[in-house]
Order: sequence, then structure tokens, then C-alpha cells
Amino acid sequence: MDYYETLGVSKSASDAEVKKAYRKLAMKYHPDKNKGDKAAEAKFKSINEAYETLKDPQKKAAYDRYGHDAYKNASSGGGGGGFGGGGGFSSEGFSFEFGGDSAFSNIFEEFFGNSSGGGGIRSSRSDMRGSDLRYDATITLEEAFRGKDMELKLRTNVKCSDCNGSGSEGGMKPKACPSCRGSGKMRFSQGFFMVERTCTSCNGTGQIIENSCKVCRGAGRVAKSRTISVSIPAGIDNNTKIRMHGEGEAGIRGGATGDLYVFVSVRPHPLFQREGNTIRCDVPISFVTAALGGDVEVPTIDGKKAIIKVPAGTQSGQLLKLRGKGMPAMKSALRGDMLVQVQVETPINLTENQKRLLQEFDQERHSHPKSDGFFAKVKEFWQEL
Repeated sequence: MDYYETLGVSKSASDAEVKKAYRKLAMKYHPDKNKGDKAAEAKFKSINEAYETLKDPQKKAAYDRYGHDAYKNASSGGGGGGFGGGGGFSSEGFSFEFGGDSAFSNIFEEFFGNSSGGGGIRSSRSDMRGSDLRYDATITLEEAFRGKDMELKLRTNVKCSDCNGSGSEGGMKPKACPSCRGSGKMRFSQGFFMVERTCTSCNGTGQIIENSCKVCRGAGRVAKSRTISVSIPAGIDNNTKIRMHGEGEAGIRGGATGDLYVFVSVRPHPLFQREGNTIRCDVPISFVTAALGGDVEVPTIDGKKAIIKVPAGTQSGQLLKLRGKGMPAMKSALRGDMLVQVQVETPINLTENQKRLLQEFDQERHSHPKSDGFFAKVKEFWQEL
């Protein structure tokens, strides 16, 4: 029989009315007053069973939603764990425990979901936390060298100023949900298993708002455009993530605010390539400078000029180093180096006189280390064939 019919009360009966009806029936059907009456004894047991459920807010809410199936145990094996703790059963020598963090618990969440049809059960407090936000910022290599202060414009949920984030009219604090006693979750046994579901009365928040704020409609937050200042540190590298704690989306009804993650991308530079804190630059030089040596003026990442000495006999592709002319290390006064890779350039559109001079130069004996070594190896290779 239905528990409410057993006690003779309606579903909307108050706790006091349920208690009063139970006492009246318990006195009427008590075994001491009905000795030897099996029907009275059975009635007394059903009255106690009904009262044990309807006097407890969690059990009552589960019963209202699922009826007797919320407490029905299988006829074989052990019973459910009850409302007080973790569920489990043992059968044929195997013992199974279903704690909140176990793999079995995750399986049951997939089967039963929560009251809103979701796949898993999360903490009510974590549900109230605002979401993390992402912002993609693109800067130049020069800005990465110097650092940069940026103004980010976002539209997101912020705390409602009318209710101060409480969701309640006038800023009054919400009350603890009587169904789940502020936990946001309902636990009950279902067959062998202890099942945990989001409380339907408060939707998992653990709080009940009597008079919702008219501006945010009880959410405690509203959509609004914001401007956030972020400081890009000098020396930041490409694809670096900056976390700004508490600058994300506002939580529900005073829940914790999420974080803002700024993902920094550095644009490719037309002159410089970056490798960590080292700056690399390709610089063309004439074959006369490469042969005789000389000073060459090169640009640096700080916008200045530097003089690099090219040794006589420099070969194309050779790396020359300028110490301390690279990128700064983050949160440090140290700087990396700059590598200048020389590219010996062959002249074109020669005059007749220039061609004649080059031919005369080529007829004289001079050393070519790379070509001499290469052709020596070629000669040895041919002799072995």
C-alpha cells in the first residue's frame, strides 16, 4: 500500500501532520493492545515502515519520485547500503563495494545519470563555479621582446550587482534546501546499489531562493561586456598560456569565479627567427668581404644597430655570434645571443671589365678549402671504380 495511504495523509501533509497521524495509528495498532492479533501486528509494521520513510526528507523525496522501487532490494544476495553510507553486496565469495570514486560508481552514473538526464553526478558546489574562459592574443616579436600591457574586451557572465550574486531579491541569502539538507544530492538504495542523484528541489545547488532577483532571475549573474588588463611579460615565447585567476565567468549564486586563460601567439618576423632566447638573422655579404674580411652593420631585435666583424675567408652559411643581443629570459635581466648567418652573394650583370678582372684572378693560384677537399675525394672515388 502507498505510504501516504497507510498513514492516512496527503502528499502535501506537513511533518507535524505526518507525525500526528503516525502516533494515532501506532497507539491503535500497538501489539501490546492487540495481543495475538496478526492483522494488527502487520498493520503496525506497515505504519512504522511508512513513517520511517516519510519523516526523512531525503527518503521522502526519493519515494515521491520513484515510489517503492527506491527501496526495493533483490530477493537474492545482500541488500542495499541504505542512506547512511556506501552501498555494496556479496555473492558467491565476491565482494563489491561502490564508493563515490570507484570505477563501479562511474558505471552506475552512466546507467542512471542524474535527475536532469545527464551522464554523471558532480558536486553541487563545483556545478556552481563559473566556467573558465579563453582569449587568443597575437603580438609581434618586438612586443614579445619588450613586453606589452593589453586591454582585453570580453562579454561574459558577471556577478549581478542588484542581488550581489545571491540570486535573491534584496541580496538576502538563500536557504538550505530542506529536501537534501543543503548537499545538493539525494542518496538511496536501488536494488543492490547505492544511487546518488541530483536533488530535484534545488537542481543540485543545495539552496532554495524564495524571492528570485528580477534582474538575474535567481542565477546571481548577468551577461555583460568587460575590459580586462593583462600584462604580457618581456621574453614571452610563442604559444605560451597565461592564467588569470578569478577573471573568468562568475559562478551561480555566489559560486566561485572561473579563470581566464590568455593564449599568446607571436607573429613571424620578416628579419629574425627565434629559437628559445636566441635570435637568428640571415645577412648577405659580398664575396669580396667574405674573402678579405671586414665590418658589417646588422639590425638587432631592440631596434638598434650592431657591427659584426667578418673574418677573412668566411664561407657562405657560416654563423657569427653577437653575445647578449637575443631575447630576454622571462623574469630575468639575462638575454640570449644573436646568431648572424652570412650568405655570400654572387654578383650579377657584370661589365666586360669586371669579367676580365675575375678571369685574371681565377688564373692565379689561390686556395679553396672546400672545393679542394671535395675534388680530392671525387678523384679518389673514381680511382676505386
